[in-house]
Amino acid sequence: MSRSYFAALGSVMASVILLVSQVVWAENSLTVADFSSAAVGGGIPTGWELKEKSGKADFAVVKDGDVSAVRFRSNNASFSLQKEVKVDLKQFPVLIWKWKVTKLPAGADFRKPKADDQAAQLFVAFTKSKSIVYIWDTNAPQGLMEDTTPVFFMHVKVVVVRSGPAETGKWIAETRNVYEDYKKLFGEEPPAVSGMRLQINSQHTGTSAESYFADVAFKKQ
Repeated sequence: MSRSYFAALGSVMASVILLVSQVVWAENSLTVADFSSAAVGGGIPTGWELKEKSGKADFAVVKDGDVSAVRFRSNNASFSLQKEVKVDLKQFPVLIWKWKVTKLPAGADFRKPKADDQAAQLFVAFTKSKSIVYIWDTNAPQGLMEDTTPVFFMHVKVVVVRSGPAETGKWIAETRNVYEDYKKLFGEEPPAVSGMRLQINSQHTGTSAESYFADVAFKKQ
């Protein structure tokens, strides 16, 4: 057989291997947020819902270098983008995402009700009353895991993933085993994930903040 035949065969096999690897990856992950298909600067990304709690929402889908992301800016405001998701943590226990904080709300600390602001919060909701929120706080120590400000009939557990300004201004990829976090925080097996929320707020401190989120997904262990 000719060399051209083997070259063509090699090209076909390479394409098949690439296709199979893409299918395997898709089967091993569940995408929650991929803003690469959203219109830059446009309105609310498809599948998401805007919730304004205080002040006026300021957000946009942007291209930050090679990262497609949603950018949040808070000026004495609190708002979020949220969506319903269905995830069985026994199958997909690991949450991955990218975020970047460019401005922290001055003086903020989730442990103080009058200063409970964060530039970046990622809520994982399980039921109407139980959630875990992964945050980038201004002052609370990194690694802290405890209850947030008590709300009647609500059980919200906080995990301080990042703290302070040392790593601001750069993209950071995070990985959390939500299945294990839930068992540690609630002392029981987790129900299915029912929703997710990306949030920013600075209304308690009356300051401003800015953050970016990208590439949120659940994956197998």
